[in-house]
Amino acid sequence: MAHVQRSEWWAVLVGGLAGGTLDILFAISFAGFNGMPPMRLLQSVGSGVLGPDAYTGGSVSAALGLLLHFSIAIAFAGIFLLVSRRLPVLVYRPIVFGGLFGVGVFLIMRLVVLPLSAFPHPISFRPLATTLDLLSHIFLFGIPIALAAREASPRRP
Repeated sequence: MAHVQRSEWWAVLVGGLAGGTLDILFAISFAGFNGMPPMRLLQSVGSGVLGPDAYTGGSVSAALGLLLHFSIAIAFAGIFLLVSRRLPVLVYRPIVFGGLFGVGVFLIMRLVVLPLSAFPHPISFRPLATTLDLLSHIFLFGIPIALAAREASPRRP
């Protein structure tokens, strides 16, 4: 039993770090393609807590943004793992349900978390950026988390 608990914690950590890393690398790349430096992107994440002051906080507010990003990613990985214990089909079909989880995370972030935070910008759904962000959440966030949860599943198919 102790081994299963350790592997569950490991799955949450690995899944959250993998999904978080792939997602932030995509975000930094897309932002860079559009002329935004990485520090500014990370400050944008930090603005969810600090509001507009994040943009004058230099590397400290960028580091806060990175910490917040990975904290949220690990929390979502924990949620997926907990729900998969009640619904084992989630780990039996990690590509399908990880992808759907990524869609859910995308919607929660855009429609709940950002509007309730101090994020100082209007939430927009520009077609290209929204499509790429959604695909990132499906393939680079949700699926890695589901695959990590599958590895820790006590009831592997």
